[in-house]
Amino acid sequence: MLSRLTRLKAVAVCAVPVVALLATAVFAPLPFSVAQPGMTANVLGENKGTKVITVSGAPVRRTSGQLRMVTIVATGPDARVSLGDVFGSWFRTDRAVMPRDAVYPSGDTVKEIEKHNEAQMKQSQDAATQAALKYLGLSADKVRVTLKLADVGGPSAGLLFTLGIIDELHGNGSGGDLTGGRTIAGTGTIDASGKVGAVGGVALKTQAARRDGATVFLVPKAECADAEAELPKGLRLVPVTTLKAAVNALDALNTGKGSVPSC
Repeated sequence: MLSRLTRLKAVAVCAVPVVALLATAVFAPLPFSVAQPGMTANVLGENKGTKVITVSGAPVRRTSGQLRMVTIVATGPDARVSLGDVFGSWFRTDRAVMPRDAVYPSGDTVKEIEKHNEAQMKQSQDAATQAALKYLGLSADKVRVTLKLADVGGPSAGLLFTLGIIDELHGNGSGGDLTGGRTIAGTGTIDASGKVGAVGGVALKTQAARRDGATVFLVPKAECADAEAELPKGLRLVPVTTLKAAVNALDALNTGKGSVPSC
């Protein structure tokens, strides 16, 4: 005949698999990525010793101020993210936990993802050049623009590339700079017609921008709420939907004439 377990012993015995299950859950890999503010780069200057914007076939201006594109850095597609990592990042303002598929939707291997991100960057650069030249009324047959930004992929620098090309070729149209001498940062995709599109990780990008000296941040209008969520002190949000709206907002900011949109 089997002897009965006392209540205390039964609880103790039952607790063993529960503890084991919890331990497994804490250390088991989860389908998430942990992101944080990444590098920024002034598209009017150099990045890793190489000029970001090179123009031939038209005179260029000497610019002042900065136009900084911003990035986020996420754990790699093959990184093990555990429940402990998720909890450790959840309550930090400089970390964000995202579904892995939202960060790496393009493939399962690092090479596939890198190839996809490089293709997106190339498309973004082509669209930025087309949008800038169309805005300025210049022909791509006579003006050639080369954009180089090492170790950065994806389409989210499109708006800043476009503004950088315009600033180097045309400035504000009155002999001044689009930046007004400020450090302007921002994010947003762009198409050849000048439409600005939403991107991800805006709340982290504002932190990267402020860390690197920006006082104004151009944000796709649809992402105002996300940008305001963890907005650093001293950084002004300027929502935009088109290239023309972005240029007009910078002009109003610099001249004090007209209204500057806000979130």
